[in-house]
Amino acid sequence: MTQAPRIAIDAMGGDVGPEVMVGGAAAARADFPDLRFVFFGDEAVIRNEIAKHKTLADNVELVHTDSVISGEDKPSQALRRSKDSSMGMAIAAVKAGEAEAVLSAGNTGALMAIAKVALRTMEGIERPAISALLPTLGKTDVVMLDLGANAECDAENLVQFAVMGAAYARTVLDIPRPRTALLNIGTEELKGTGILQDAAARLRAADALPLEFTGFIEGDRLSRGHVDVIVTDGFSGNIALKTIEGTARFVADLIRNAFTSSLRSKFGFLLSRPAANLLKRTLDPNNHNGGVFLGLNGLVVKSHGGADSNGVRNAIGVAAKMAKADIIRKISNDLENFPNKAIEDAAE
Repeated sequence: MTQAPRIAIDAMGGDVGPEVMVGGAAAARADFPDLRFVFFGDEAVIRNEIAKHKTLADNVELVHTDSVISGEDKPSQALRRSKDSSMGMAIAAVKAGEAEAVLSAGNTGALMAIAKVALRTMEGIERPAISALLPTLGKTDVVMLDLGANAECDAENLVQFAVMGAAYARTVLDIPRPRTALLNIGTEELKGTGILQDAAARLRAADALPLEFTGFIEGDRLSRGHVDVIVTDGFSGNIALKTIEGTARFVADLIRNAFTSSLRSKFGFLLSRPAANLLKRTLDPNNHNGGVFLGLNGLVVKSHGGADSNGVRNAIGVAAKMAKADIIRKISNDLENFPNKAIEDAAE
């Protein structure tokens, strides 16, 4: 892209709403000074928040909406109310070509439902997937998908997820040929369901793809940094994600309790504070915020509902990088270059 991307922001979504959404946009200007923003929601409230940030003095638009999709709304309810809601109108801006990406911290199910109806899936993609970056012990994060959009998947879905996840890693992590693995109950080639076996055979045959298929990976290796992309169905992916997040909170609470259990441990905390702060930054979900709905004819980024302004800043960074790199075109090109004949032979 030659022009700075414009990000459509559903300012009313999330646990806090305009305060963190506008604050995150202001913070993102430090990383991307030329970004343009369009905020959708209660104009008076949003304008009041914008006035608090000098970095939002220009390249900012406001679109007033009277309706907001709540966290309790079912996808069907959200669809009926999408036309006049801050979430629906922000997505519509992407569909109309008035923005290159949309960001919302609102209801995930509603966001996916509205985005699927408005933007439709890309040619060659059967189902969109939710993808996000997770921390690892390696030099970079790991891309994992699907994280909850599709409870059941066939082999073709998993292969398509691998193509999209690799494009994500190339764009955001700057890895030319991402190491890609399928989540399984073992690393041996004969382990797992027929669907996993079929997907693995197809990926092994796809040598022309800009990814390195490394086979299977087990759940205890997700954060080791051995691969760049982890592919699974939305049921297993969501369980894995919630387990990782829960374990991170457990470890943080365990360390906090240990350091406050006695006067000696409190003194020990003072000595180990730099290491504790590093651990806190690594485990903080705000530092890895920004789930992406891959496979749609438009870029949709989901922020954690409880994210702070720094978390929103990071989610906007993901949207900006993907928009600048034209990730939808990359995915489309990868699908066109997919060696279908070789894959058909491998599946037989």
